[in-house]
Amino acid sequence: MTAFPPRLPDQPIFYPVLSEDYAVKIARDWNVPASGSGFVTRFEVRSSYLAEYEVQEAGGRSHLEYWIPAEHMAAFNVAIVGKIKVIREFREAAQG
Repeated sequence: MTAFPPRLPDQPIFYPVLSEDYAVKIARDWNVPASGSGFVTRFEVRSSYLAEYEVQEAGGRSHLEYWIPAEHMAAFNVAIVGKIKVIREFREAAQG
């Protein structure tokens, strides 16, 4: 994968996070209960693009992320260097 899809209407912001530990927490603890699965991705973005945005602290010093408006996703995708790799996957436990 070389680009992220457009945001859905109820997703006005894209939140790429800065640490794998924080990404795991989001995928496992938030996304799985909300949607049944969660994925951690790894990718690089040109620093010249990210310089336009401030790093945001989302509830703790280890919860660092960028806030990319949905309307900026096309430019964000162009700034990705190489491929987007899925490095961890979490799924809801099978019932029964």
